[in-house]
Amino acid sequence: MRLNLTKPIIIFDLETTGLDIINDRIIQISYIKVMPNQEEIRKDYHVNPERAISEDITKLTGISNEDVAEAPTFKALAPSLYEDFKGCDFAGFNSNHFDIPMLAEEFYRAGIDFDFQKSRLIDIQTIYHKMERRNLAAAYKYYCGRKMEDDFEAHRADNDTEATYRVMQGMLDMYQPGRQEEEERQLPNDMETLSTFSKNNDNVDFMGRMVWKEVKDKNGRVMLDENGNPIKKEYFNFGKYKGQMVEEVIHRDTGYYGWIMSGDFSNNTKQILTRIRLRGLVNKK
Repeated sequence: MRLNLTKPIIIFDLETTGLDIINDRIIQISYIKVMPNQEEIRKDYHVNPERAISEDITKLTGISNEDVAEAPTFKALAPSLYEDFKGCDFAGFNSNHFDIPMLAEEFYRAGIDFDFQKSRLIDIQTIYHKMERRNLAAAYKYYCGRKMEDDFEAHRADNDTEATYRVMQGMLDMYQPGRQEEEERQLPNDMETLSTFSKNNDNVDFMGRMVWKEVKDKNGRVMLDENGNPIKKEYFNFGKYKGQMVEEVIHRDTGYYGWIMSGDFSNNTKQILTRIRLRGLVNKK
């Protein structure tokens, strides 16, 4: 099934030096940019992580230090990636938990403020687990009717990207309204709905240091906006101010903001905290 798009979507996958979002680096990025007119643009880059790739990672991905020695760094690629990615939604397999946070960190280190909060983030693994609760290889066999190992080489970003794209199309075919009788097993071909369905939490930042919570008045009643929807604000989800509104805390205790900014927190957490602080300063004017 063709994707019902109102703006471009990037279906992507990363290979990295490890699983530490703060300290590890990207060694391969592959993506398919699907346009609203269904044009598909495929790109695949090896990336020099400016550090050694371990033997275990080479065995897993097939990417060696020699493969990336002459490859561009992420910082060198970042401007063109930014131009390609801006205004797009994003989809991947386990992307909301790993690939998007890793990509956000790399953009930040490259000096580019890419705001993923402006994009709809669709995690195919989350949707799949909610529907069938398995992994990419099982998803490929289930939705595409073939064994993934017969069509692709395992643990390659370009192959996994292609498989993810096919699974996404197969999902929309299988769960389209009219094909499934039970309403809870129906998924419309709509990126906004898929993005909402992909969410497993109310995290504001990728690491979950801040979460969205409903604002309550002094009597404990949920406050509503002009459309009758609950008003939500950012609240700390850790430390001594856990459960308190972020904007109020950093206004009241400016040292806490400085402590986080100088601490071992992800760049994404610091970036969003700074946006909240600046928003509060603007609102006070």
